Amino acid sequence: MLQAQEESEKWTSGRPDGHAPISVMGDHTHSKGEWMFSYRYMYMNMEDLNRGSENTSFEDALSKYMVTPTSMPMNMHMLGAMYAPSDRLTLMVMGNYLSSEMDHVTRMGGSFTTASSGFGDFKIAALYKLFNKNSAQLHANIGLSIPTGSIDEMDVTPASSPNEVILPYPMQIGSGTWDPSLGLTYLKQWDNLSFGTQAKATFRLGENDNDYSLGNEYSLNTWGAFKANDWLSFSGRLKWGAIEKIEGANPMLNPMMVITADTANSGMTYAEAGLGFNLYAFEGSLKNLRLGFEASMPLYQNMNGIQLRNKETLTIGLQYSL
Repeated sequence: MLQAQEESEKWTSGRPDGHAPISVMGDHTHSKGEWMFSYRYMYMNMEDLNRGSENTSFEDALSKYMVTPTSMPMNMHMLGAMYAPSDRLTLMVMGNYLSSEMDHVTRMGGSFTTASSGFGDFKIAALYKLFNKNSAQLHANIGLSIPTGSIDEMDVTPASSPNEVILPYPMQIGSGTWDPSLGLTYLKQWDNLSFGTQAKATFRLGENDNDYSLGNEYSLNTWGAFKANDWLSFSGRLKWGAIEKIEGANPMLNPMMVITADTANSGMTYAEAGLGFNLYAFEGSLKNLRLGFEASMPLYQNMNGIQLRNKETLTIGLQYSL
């Protein structure tokens, strides 16, 4: 009876809000011997331009550059697996496949589109449970992104036709550097409510083979969820983030040609909000299968220089525990 009471006082993933909104990674741990496999699809759209925190026109960008992008939709497919060799330690791996298109207009009034696609950087992580009591849990996250994604994506532009040229930084698939990450996640549950917050930082080690490194990234994700019943929960999420400027420069890119080739137009601080739901099969033949969905929109964007403006992001995913 005492053991049952102790178990009931622990944070548990065995409820619909036992996982964070589907866009949050490394949010939960597992018990010894448990496996979890996941698939996520994310659609992210960027459209129109910001100078700093204000919307600006394509004409403004074209007064300095020969070309400006107008939109960039991106699709990402993510496969992940988690395994817990002990009650305190959960190991995680994740791979992804990205495809992006970027529409442009030129100072002369022309338009064209470039595209890139391929497998991105492979990520591994260890989640270590610091405590789990009083329906609350705190765990640390130590990860590493392995530079398996291409930084040499090329396509044809009107100025290069019929030859391909190297694409600017946002159209590259990987970082080209080994990128460690550190994170800390706190979780709390009540009868029908739950709360979570996650601080995370990603660091870029050195320069890649094209003489640059992407900016370090910092974020604070906070969410709350309402458990409507044993199989459904609704969530709301707020995120603050900061991305530093690109260091160095790819010598094959002309920073005067297009805004995305100029490293002065990189890095930002931002805030976003997301709404979503989790469906959880707590019994039957589909037991421990989850479906998560979230839609998010930016609340604030303050960019260095001129950059494409973030718009909507949609994430949907399946998670299955063994």
